[in-house]
Amino acid sequence: MRARGRFRCSRRGLLTAAAALPLTAAAGALAGDEAPRPPDGRRYFPRHGSYGHRTVSYDLRLDYDPGRAWLEGHARVQAVALEPAREVELDLARLKVRSAHFDGRPVEVRRRSGKLVLRAPRPLAGEQPFVLDIRYAGRPAPVASPFGGVGWDRTGDAHDGTLVASQPVGAPSWFPCNDRPDDKAAYTFAVTVPRGHHALANGTLLRRVSEGDRVRWTYHHPGPMATYLAAVYTGRFTHEERDGVRNAYPAHLADRARHDLARQPEMLRAFAGLFGPYPFDSYGAVVVDAELGAPVENQTLSVFGSNHIDGRRGWETLVAHEIAHQWYGNSVTLADWQHIWLNEGFATYAEWLWSEHLGEDDAHALARQAWHGLSAGRQNLRIADPGSGHLFDDRVYVRGACTLHALRTAVGDDRFFTVLRTWHAAHRGGNADTCAFLAHAERVTGRELGPLLRPWLFEKRLPDLPDRDPDG
Repeated sequence: MRARGRFRCSRRGLLTAAAALPLTAAAGALAGDEAPRPPDGRRYFPRHGSYGHRTVSYDLRLDYDPGRAWLEGHARVQAVALEPAREVELDLARLKVRSAHFDGRPVEVRRRSGKLVLRAPRPLAGEQPFVLDIRYAGRPAPVASPFGGVGWDRTGDAHDGTLVASQPVGAPSWFPCNDRPDDKAAYTFAVTVPRGHHALANGTLLRRVSEGDRVRWTYHHPGPMATYLAAVYTGRFTHEERDGVRNAYPAHLADRARHDLARQPEMLRAFAGLFGPYPFDSYGAVVVDAELGAPVENQTLSVFGSNHIDGRRGWETLVAHEIAHQWYGNSVTLADWQHIWLNEGFATYAEWLWSEHLGEDDAHALARQAWHGLSAGRQNLRIADPGSGHLFDDRVYVRGACTLHALRTAVGDDRFFTVLRTWHAAHRGGNADTCAFLAHAERVTGRELGPLLRPWLFEKRLPDLPDRDPDG
């Protein structure tokens, strides 16, 4: 009996539907205009997101007063209706809407089941574009999740800085959005802060304009980008650029951070050789003046806590992990949250690949070490559908990486890295799921891989890690 919400790949789906598609067609099927609507019982966060429209772009104008922790926001959302409708739903937590316009006409906004509901001035037809302008204000704060508060938070001893850590459902803490990982869009951020404070956001800095005692920082990122990967950081930072990589960190951490992040350009080059060209217009990292449980996965802008900076590169594997997410997690984004291993298993395996690149422990030795650690613990997690409370369980990360190493061991390096490169090429800028990856791997390698990979992904029992095959 299939448990409610359990995700499975049929052999028909594995070997015919996706595997028979050319790579470009397979990408279009998952990254196309109209996303399929999964049953709510299969979605981990069914209260987030709407399947009534797709978003084209977010233009966010934010004015932040750190003294009062007060945010004034204006979000312009360009979108397209996917079906005939009279209402549009967006996610926004706590913040108060001051006014809303629908295609330039003022409309009332209602709150319903934690959502904003805007009634269109006239019925929308399927594939009809529309524009929403929403002005809002308040003191943004994290929203509840199975992992505690996520979203907008404050940093620094004086609490005059801010950070955004939205994964998985924190984006509505600071802007009205269609909070689904498969609704990706372009973004513009115009963030105004007091003179002496700085603002950082995804993408490329277009301009910095002084307006009296305040400064407006404008960034643009064509994306496409999921809502949970959008981020804004404010505070006092030292800015540096090296080989096209832009970093920012508190002045008191500058020497340590400069050393710990120095090999980012080399990582980008190494991973481009393994995964394909870097997929975005910029890259950099921010170190915030706060301790974080883990670095934050954001598109083009990785974020580390002060506790991840020691001046000895003691956390460099995490630097590699976050860079790898630019390919796997940010460019190729999970279709929904049960496929989290496609983000975290791939990024964890990239840590092992970075070790190989440095001539330290190879991936096989690290996989054996990880497998022994897994075998000593409880193995009751199906990582292809771990449950909403286990998205960031270490077993998703480590068992996901071991899954990839089992594949590498079985098919050899040439085919394995061809799988990784073509997986990114096929789904670049889009979304994908576990069954699509299995079908893709079978198509590229010409081998039936279900007996090898299904136990790793869909069964509780930990499979044996295959021995290294020198013949590939």
